[in-house]
Amino acid sequence: MKVLVVSHEFPPIGGGGANACFFLTRGFVERGHEVSLVTANYNGMKEQEEKNGVKIYRVNAKRAHKEHCSFKEMLSYLLKALPLADKLEKKEKFDICLVFFGIPSGPIGYYLKIKYKLPYVIRFGGGDVPGFQERFTKVYKLIAPAIRCIWDKADARVANSQGLKEMALSFHDKNDFDIICNGVDTDIFYPLRREEHECMKILFVSRLIERKGLQHIIPNLREIQAKSGKRIQLVVVGDGPYKETLVQIAKENKVEDLVSFEGQKEKNEIVAYYQDADLFILPSAKEGMPNVVLEAMACGLPILITPCEGSHELIRGNGKICGIDNFVHEMIEMVSNNSMRQEMATLSRQIVEENFCWESVVEKYLKLMGYIIVEG
Repeated sequence: MKVLVVSHEFPPIGGGGANACFFLTRGFVERGHEVSLVTANYNGMKEQEEKNGVKIYRVNAKRAHKEHCSFKEMLSYLLKALPLADKLEKKEKFDICLVFFGIPSGPIGYYLKIKYKLPYVIRFGGGDVPGFQERFTKVYKLIAPAIRCIWDKADARVANSQGLKEMALSFHDKNDFDIICNGVDTDIFYPLRREEHECMKILFVSRLIERKGLQHIIPNLREIQAKSGKRIQLVVVGDGPYKETLVQIAKENKVEDLVSFEGQKEKNEIVAYYQDADLFILPSAKEGMPNVVLEAMACGLPILITPCEGSHELIRGNGKICGIDNFVHEMIEMVSNNSMRQEMATLSRQIVEENFCWESVVEKYLKLMGYIIVEG
């Protein structure tokens, strides 16, 4: 089949959704399908090139940051990507369009279906669902009727977790959603045998924003160390607008020596952090399907996570799910119990290999899109 993929984020820009877009498009090509991708340019990248067999077209939207973008920047992408997608459809005559995400790319899928009867699938990631990001609350209220229309017209809607599906249905329950979880590259992310640290390394990897919840953990690091009887180090990998606040919290609570802010790292650099850690934590208020947890699991780490979206699909005896009020208590218990962590670590890798390899995720998308094309 000939697939048009529309996504404002694709590596090296973006986060988990961009990562999913990379592996899905590559997987489609590896299985003999033709893929064209319309994405955003950043910092003078090539406007057109082919990578892993994927034909990539980049529009010069006003993208200022690698890791995130504003609604205004999304709008800039939409306005420039839509005519390019129209031009490509006239030339290529695609069989289906896969849209990442409902916003900002959804209107492009809607437009192409109205004009060319091209079926489209929306892959939701979290931030494109009203209610997920508070910074977009006012904007989403204004465009809510348009969002519902785009969802209604789609031939399929895919959430990457049950929790995200439920959040979407709470906004608009007129359509069903398929659930296809994210995957992880088990060849890149894998466990590394090593001697146990004298200092327990607790790892957090994510963009540093308030929603991720580190402000609830950092003030309690001294207590965790004292009650667990273990030397600990919280290793924070990532950057973002909340970093300065977190650094200040560490200073105010006199735990600077127990937390290390490592900054933003590339994928090839992050692997070593996972492999060198003893425990992975994600005290987040909301997620879609956290790729960082999948990466940590693939590297054989026990997981402690809040009951955010995606947590119940990922944690099956390989870690613990608990509310933020009990998070510190559970950290103390997990840090203290070596045998429990080791059992969870082994199970993490096993769960990933059996359920979350990208090969199986790609097949699920191809099956869904193939069915839509045949039925259409």
